[in-house]
Amino acid sequence: QVQLVESGGGSVEAGGSLRLSCATSGTGYRNYCMGWFRQAPGKEREGVASIQMYYGRTLSVDSVKGRFTISRDNTKNTLYLQMNSLKPEDTAMYYCAATYSTYSSSSFCSLTSTLYDYWGQGTQVTVSS
Repeated sequence: QVQLVESGGGSVEAGGSLRLSCATSGTGYRNYCMGWFRQAPGKEREGVASIQMYYGRTLSVDSVKGRFTISRDNTKNTLYLQMNSLKPEDTAMYYCAATYSTYSSSSFCSLTSTLYDYWGQGTQVTVSS
């Protein structure tokens, strides 16, 4: 059974940094896509970044490129999201998610939330101006 547990959220001032972690179990490291998603009050859930757990190929949404970095440590079964230069518009509940997927070294994992089957409980990120 796949279980995902996020941690690392908090409140920071604009320009600050946070690192989110997602402890995983039940996924192994092959044939899984994992991603970080966020949802602000009154808005739809948005894909932030995704990663192939085997090849490590990443994809991120334009609004976070150059500021956020997704990574994984397969030895620790943990997914990370390093967030730098945070802006007030980054304020949201952040979720990690996983889905079984067959992919090649040249493809990307999707940022579409409806394609992900397993979700964590979320961790709140609040950025003040």
